[in-house]
Amino acid sequence: MIRVENLTKYYGKRLAVDDISFNVEKGEIVGFLGPNAAGKTTTMRIITGYLAPTQGNVWVADHDIINHSLEARRQIGYLPEAIPLYTDMTVRSYLDFAGRLRGMDSARIIARTDEVIEICHLEEYVDVIIGKLSKGFRQRVGVAQAIIHEPAVLILDEPTIGIDPIQVAMTRQLIRELGKDHTILLSTHILPEVSVICQRVIIIHEGRIVAEDRIDNLSSMMSGSQRFRLQISGPVKKITERLQKVKGIINVSYEESNYIIECAAGQDPRRQIMDEMVRGGWTLLSMEQIGMSLEDIFLKLTAEEEADE
Repeated sequence: MIRVENLTKYYGKRLAVDDISFNVEKGEIVGFLGPNAAGKTTTMRIITGYLAPTQGNVWVADHDIINHSLEARRQIGYLPEAIPLYTDMTVRSYLDFAGRLRGMDSARIIARTDEVIEICHLEEYVDVIIGKLSKGFRQRVGVAQAIIHEPAVLILDEPTIGIDPIQVAMTRQLIRELGKDHTILLSTHILPEVSVICQRVIIIHEGRIVAEDRIDNLSSMMSGSQRFRLQISGPVKKITERLQKVKGIINVSYEESNYIIECAAGQDPRRQIMDEMVRGGWTLLSMEQIGMSLEDIFLKLTAEEEADE
């Protein structure tokens, strides 16, 4: 649904995006991550047709953003970090305006306005001046204008920045619901947000893509080992000593009533652990595999890239 090939962007002599390529398939919600000045917003602006690339190309729903820009942009709903709201308009009049900008006819605008108001839970605010709305509700109006024309693709740049925790939770739920009918590319600095919303992540640093995969796959790849969290009823010292003797386990630690064990990649010591607990007469209460968090992955990737330069 989104295809980026060999995309490069210079601002004067400064290289902002460095020959990146990636795809976002139909129905995916993909997190687009990176530190400040990594090239995220520049890439999103190129995808949406706001900026021209220096080199490379982008296709949206099979439309070339350079040579068939209007057709491509008709398929896109865009929520920039700074939402383009007219604060002296009511919510309804603003959505009417947004629909007319998109070339929709009057009857369709009226019907679609009612639909997006319900989708974005703006029923109580439809005739309220936008300038009187809280930041969270303005964010919802921004989402509403992005979907008024029923685009195939949504580009969301920091959709939950600066809003309170309740509105954050509601916006995340809204994005998950929109993901049922739209392909979504989502940029955010809030890493836990990506973990609960996105199926896949693309991490960009200093204009280059440094990782692209599902979070669980990145976790396994980055750690180079497997980790398990265990709760065991019994003497800590004896259990630790027994776990350290299990084949494949390379480290055992005890943290907040949990044993954290690390084993070499490709090793699965779970059956032997259970056997050893039975032999010791101890009760294994729980055992779960754990991986690196997205924050760990993000910091490791960006730190390693900086260290290599």
